[in-house]
Amino acid sequence: MKPLTPDHAPNEGEQRRRRLQLLGLNDSEPEAKFDRIARLAGSLAQAPLAMVNFISDDRQMFRGMYTPPTAAEDTMGESDGRGIAFDLGSIPEIAREAPIDYGFCPHVVAQGSQLALDDVFDYPRFKGNPLVNEMGVRAYLGTPLLDHTGQILGTVCVADMRPRQWDSRHMEGMQNLAETLLSEFQLRDSLLTQQQEMFAVFDGAPFPIMLTQGPNHLLRYANAKQGASFGRVQQLSVGRESLPGLDAVGVFATMDRAYHTGQTASLAEARIASYDATTPQNFTFTCTPVRLSPKAPVSGVLTVAVNITNQSPAQSEAQQLAADFTSQVERLGSGGVPGWSQPRPVI
Repeated sequence: MKPLTPDHAPNEGEQRRRRLQLLGLNDSEPEAKFDRIARLAGSLAQAPLAMVNFISDDRQMFRGMYTPPTAAEDTMGESDGRGIAFDLGSIPEIAREAPIDYGFCPHVVAQGSQLALDDVFDYPRFKGNPLVNEMGVRAYLGTPLLDHTGQILGTVCVADMRPRQWDSRHMEGMQNLAETLLSEFQLRDSLLTQQQEMFAVFDGAPFPIMLTQGPNHLLRYANAKQGASFGRVQQLSVGRESLPGLDAVGVFATMDRAYHTGQTASLAEARIASYDATTPQNFTFTCTPVRLSPKAPVSGVLTVAVNITNQSPAQSEAQQLAADFTSQVERLGSGGVPGWSQPRPVI
């Protein structure tokens, strides 16, 4: 297995995607706090569409969204906190997500400043946008959404189906709403730091350990022994692509089983040419599903390997280590960070 190390500086879109991944914001799962900001934005501007939009390098994710309720909905009170989704074009399943070329928010991110369009038809570069053609949007006001480090993560925006003038009150109000989210991102970073400290305890463990996220097994953390045995990899890379040697002997198939069943799965013996030995070694792999709280769905898999070439399988020791590790992940995850938090760099 050839070690994979970063060999290029990521472009701006890739940097933003990585930052969103680390903050647990790189998907379109709605969050009540962002829906509330969208609701306030819609109320402030008296606009029929309002969103908190996080923009990766290839897509837009509306984790906050609001449209004024219909009369029937209004009599039922607030929704369940998921906001009121609207159809982006003719495909309902992308109501919380859109391509990178859809709408005007990517222009806000690119220019790094507010974009106020009183009438889209006055701007030839904008009037052919799919948002205009499919939804009839005629006016738009978008504000860059920055984190406390100064990185632009997306926008807070409103749109209308009729031309209208956005005045200084609207623009200042939208800026203030965007700034209210600074504390949210700062809190997430604070919890990330706590998680880094937790992972430090496992850096010196005698077994290779890696923690992966999601069904594609994005590599979130690996200790020193993992890197020494199976190769260094880039953080947030797809596990199968970065560690093909482990995939070839069935490790990722075992991880799949743990992730999808929610039960610990084991690979009893796999012979691997590891980097820290001159001859192929025999390993067992214990793959434990990880949840961010005891009743939460499976978020990832913790994989602990034990070299059994010259000894009997140390499964009990590996399982105890995995249990200690996952209990700490669950304890920290229950602190309120949605999605995943930032581990120490994969090595």
